[in-house]
Amino acid sequence: MKQILFLIVFTLLFQNNLYSQKFTKQDSLRGSVTKERSWWDLQHYDININVFPNKKTISGENTIQYKVIKQFQTMQIDLKIPMQISKVTQNNKNLDFTREGNVFYINLKDIQNINEVNELTISFSGKPTEAINPPWDGGFTWLKDNNKNDFIANSNQGIGASVWLPCKDHPSDEPDNGVDLKVTSPNNLIGVSNGRLIDEKNNGNNTKTYHWKVKNPINSYAINVNIADYVHFSENYSGEKGNLDCNYYVLSYNLEKAKSQFKQVSKMLEAFEHWFGPYPFYEDSYKLVEVPYLGMEHQSSITYGNHYKNGYLGNDLSNTGWGLKFDFIIIHESGHEWFANSITNKDVADMWVHEGFTTYSEVLYLDYHFGTKAGNEYIIGYRKKVANDRPIIGKYNLNYHGSNDMYMKGAAMIHTYRQIINDDEKFRETLREMNRKYYHKTVSSKEIEVFLNQQYKEDLSAFFDQYLRTINIPKLDYKIKKRKIKYRFSNSVKGFEIPVKVSINGAERWIKPKKRWKKIRIKKDSVSDFYVDPNFYIENNKLN
Repeated sequence: MKQILFLIVFTLLFQNNLYSQKFTKQDSLRGSVTKERSWWDLQHYDININVFPNKKTISGENTIQYKVIKQFQTMQIDLKIPMQISKVTQNNKNLDFTREGNVFYINLKDIQNINEVNELTISFSGKPTEAINPPWDGGFTWLKDNNKNDFIANSNQGIGASVWLPCKDHPSDEPDNGVDLKVTSPNNLIGVSNGRLIDEKNNGNNTKTYHWKVKNPINSYAINVNIADYVHFSENYSGEKGNLDCNYYVLSYNLEKAKSQFKQVSKMLEAFEHWFGPYPFYEDSYKLVEVPYLGMEHQSSITYGNHYKNGYLGNDLSNTGWGLKFDFIIIHESGHEWFANSITNKDVADMWVHEGFTTYSEVLYLDYHFGTKAGNEYIIGYRKKVANDRPIIGKYNLNYHGSNDMYMKGAAMIHTYRQIINDDEKFRETLREMNRKYYHKTVSSKEIEVFLNQQYKEDLSAFFDQYLRTINIPKLDYKIKKRKIKYRFSNSVKGFEIPVKVSINGAERWIKPKKRWKKIRIKKDSVSDFYVDPNFYIENNKLN
């Protein structure tokens, strides 16, 4: 529990520092689609990386394949200080480049003709930022396991892949044809990355190179390097698109615990394919990889560090008991395969699309395996952690996300949307259609809001504005006088009108409050009881 409290306090301090910061040109260069980024469409990364544990350094090359969509001669490549670029080549020509903080500008010699597919190779090296509290502040983690073997992993969410890799570090553009990643490390260890293992090569100098291949588009922060004394086991899952091979890489002395705990993977896949549709990366397989931090949603290579316990490090964040029915990292981080890895926000400001839907995936896992009551109690318990300190949506073009309420408040909003639909089969089909429509695509919050409006077939613009763009939770004010109930919404944006399920004298009915007072007359008995369904994320406010 002390560790949980430390993580929460650290995250809040980090969050407050983030919100109080003054924005600089570097923030704009990182968070916006600059003219040096907009003219080329990323097609493929071919990454060769050498990892030197004793020095905590890396070196390598990244060959970037891209399609020219506008004629321009300067390319922006992101790589954070203190990492260095030593050489850039294209068509056997050395290219000139300049540096501005965490951004390199590469001057191309050959004319970049529209629709051409070109490539260039960047040589890089250095000592990447070491993560203090991964994955919340990212970088490389260099630890030893219980047998004194190196235990190495990177985690890039927030800080970005450019903490170690020269790349186009903006979520709006992913390599359409995936990534090849070749990891060279000491030969007593195994290097694990995204996708499928294509080859392993003994280099004859006490090192081995592991070649991993990702066929699908992948967001840059999900590109992952893990090196440890791993053992491997696997299983096959018969899913909606056929056979899915599930591979597990864990520390040698944790093998038996992993074989027991990872049985939850098939239960996760069963529940999520039911609700969301097929696992989005059959071509690249599914992996869980043990790492020296809590875990993260690396595409087709979910990293795991939850100590083989149910809950969040053995604790139930909802305080309902239901959170101990599953391993938080297996369920939550795997949920990101659908929301973050397949459906990806175009701008970090809209990260609620990742975190809100994925947090709600925990609810749907419980609903599928333990019943709707379990899921409802879990999300209602979760709501107590909502701070309402900042809007969920952040500031655009600055790599600046909104409040951490994007997790629990985002999930509470989705749960309320589900209540409004009042048809779980229709809600399920909405989620499945969302995953069909935006399969392997980048999206904005507005696109998702419009889609959900269309599915509901009524305008819910004010509903999304209320929960995503303000910190105010709508209040249902009501007055009871003998046989009459008066009610309205307050603390709400203009146009906020949603149906709400209530109980009057034990009888269930629906009402649709507005800003102005409305009333209900009870024909027979006086009103002895007025109860608002707690699954709606609104505050009840009885007035005299």
